[in-house]
Order: sequence, then structure tokens, then C-alpha cells
Amino acid sequence: MNWQVYIILCSDVSLYTGITTDINSRFSKHADGKGAKYFRGRQPLKVVYLEKGHTRSSASKRDIQIKAMNRAEKLSLFPSEKRLSMPNY
Repeated sequence: MNWQVYIILCSDVSLYTGITTDINSRFSKHADGKGAKYFRGRQPLKVVYLEKGHTRSSASKRDIQIKAMNRAEKLSLFPSEKRLSMPNY
């Protein structure tokens, strides 16, 4: 149960969702262009959401749930103080 579900804020203000066992390593791979193809043409800015304590299976299921959400639903996952600092466009 060491899998994590994360959301990264990108330079184009989009939100990218993924799963990992090591968020620091995964973020570095995305930033170095060695992660998901999604980051070609946009840069990851910061991890804005992290859920810990998943199995690989539950992390994958949660990833699918979050990816099915619209932006407003994803933003509602964040604590209110974080939402205030997030761009809405």
C-alpha cells in the first residue's frame, strides 16, 4: 500500500493526474521529459494534490475516477486554501 495518486499543475494551467510509488522521482522524470508524453509542449509546475496509502489496483482505479472529473470537480479535491491560489482558466 505504498502507491500514490497525484495531480500536477502544468504551465498551460491544465491538471495532469497519475500514479506512482515515489512522487519526487516521478515529478523529476516529468520535468526532464522522461515521463508521460502529456508533458511534451507543457511543463509540470508543481504537485497540487497527493493521495497516499493505495495499492496498485486502488491507485489505478482512483486515477481513472479523477481523470473522468471535470476541472471544477478536480479542484474541489484540494483544500480551500490551495484552491484560492489556483488559476481558474
